Amino acid sequence: MTNYLDFAFGLLGNIVSFMVFLAPLPTFHQIYKRKSSEGFQSVPYVVGLFSAMLWIYYALLKPDTTLLITINSVGCFIQTTYICFYLFYAPKSARLQTLALVFLLNVVGMGLIVVLTQFVAKGYNRAAIVGWICLVFSLCVFIAPLCVVRQVVRTKSVEYMPFLLSFFLTLSAVMWFFYGLIRKDYNIAIPNVLGFIFGVIQMMLYVMYKNTKKVVEEKLQEIQMEDHHKIPEQIIDVEKLSAVVCSEIINNPVFVPRLNGAEMAKPEIETLIISSYLEKHPRNGS
Repeated sequence: MTNYLDFAFGLLGNIVSFMVFLAPLPTFHQIYKRKSSEGFQSVPYVVGLFSAMLWIYYALLKPDTTLLITINSVGCFIQTTYICFYLFYAPKSARLQTLALVFLLNVVGMGLIVVLTQFVAKGYNRAAIVGWICLVFSLCVFIAPLCVVRQVVRTKSVEYMPFLLSFFLTLSAVMWFFYGLIRKDYNIAIPNVLGFIFGVIQMMLYVMYKNTKKVVEEKLQEIQMEDHHKIPEQIIDVEKLSAVVCSEIINNPVFVPRLNGAEMAKPEIETLIISSYLEKHPRNGS
């Protein structure tokens, strides 16, 4: 019975995690349309690739973890595709930073973990050490969305926190929690408790602030309409002033001076005429 349950939760975890891996597709569609990845960050995809590699290594050290290997293998492929796509459209500075991060985290970091655990630790201790590394790293990954949560609270906008992504992350955390709990593998179960809590917080914030953007847009439209009504009044005032200035010119011709023997340009003449009129007829409150 236990084997059937952990298989069921593992299979559901694979399906939901696959949906999570596909969540950044709209972002890369934007990059493709713009033909540039400027303004976007590659860090989530590099970290995602490292996490998938780490869990595959852990699964290889444990018995009967096929479902853990399958989803993280798919994750490695998808995250690598995202990184390559990002590099193709990235400016030179961002491309160099991404390549440096991939080298340090995925080559040097992962290489050191594999070498040290293979030569220093033995047997069960090796799986336990790698499991603790996975646990700590997963906790850090789940804590990372706090930056987004802080931005949502500060701006009262959920523009950068899609509801579906939060929902699937929460659902994924539930599936993998029960998978780890049934197998008594707490390195899998414990991080997903935190993932579930943060996922619920994100969905609650979405419900609280989902209409804020609409209210702001309505206020902006009202302001634009007010400005639109003010523009004709300003045009009428300018036309009245032009008419008065013209009549003033007819009744009181203005002497137009010459500069170095040359006549003044038309805009200079107009400025001089208006200035002369305003001196004779000062406006109240100005």
